[in-house]
Amino acid sequence: MTDACFTAQTLDFLRDLSANNNRDWFNENKPVYENDVRQPAMLFIERMAPRLAEISPYFRAIAKKSGGSLMRVYRDTRFARDKTPYKTNIGIQFRHEQGRDVHAPGYYVHIDPGSVFVGVGMWRPDSHALGKIRDYIVEDGQAWVAARDDSQFQACFDLSGETLKRAPRGYSPDHPLIEDLKRKDFIAISELNHEDVLDPGFIDTVCQRFQAADTYMQFLCKAIDVRM
Repeated sequence: MTDACFTAQTLDFLRDLSANNNRDWFNENKPVYENDVRQPAMLFIERMAPRLAEISPYFRAIAKKSGGSLMRVYRDTRFARDKTPYKTNIGIQFRHEQGRDVHAPGYYVHIDPGSVFVGVGMWRPDSHALGKIRDYIVEDGQAWVAARDDSQFQACFDLSGETLKRAPRGYSPDHPLIEDLKRKDFIAISELNHEDVLDPGFIDTVCQRFQAADTYMQFLCKAIDVRM
């Protein structure tokens, strides 16, 4: 069996960073970050590439220090109340080949000191994509319900994200799927734990969860006219 990508030292660093989220500490411990966090994450992404291709050939696992699947450790604090400079989690997104940013359809892996989860779907799609998803729900509500209520999907995932308080403009408040049409995010979350991360079978577990969301991802990709 292949060795695990992540180790107890990976989780230790994330906990230490959470307790020491400042530039002086990070700069002093940057070699530890490289060895215990970035390198294991790159290895995970490399190993995921062929497995992801089996789920869909149109999503990318890119093991690059910048512009790849591993999200930056540096936080954008320009407009944030929280001015701590570093993310205390590992965020890995496998985006669609036509996606340019985190708002594109994607598969996601999140590891932090308090939680581990995988995510699927579209976080904060732009207004054009969001409109296409809503229109497709109206056009083919049966396909949406089949994707949302798929037994494998429901066994692993919970829908998450923000919703509007009122019906979006142009959609009837009385539509039978109005609660879904109110969604601003079309993401779903599947909880894991730290023991899963340290297990040599972590990639298998992640892939199993991604595969369980196949019908859901098929719906979203068809809604916005990209291949799945």
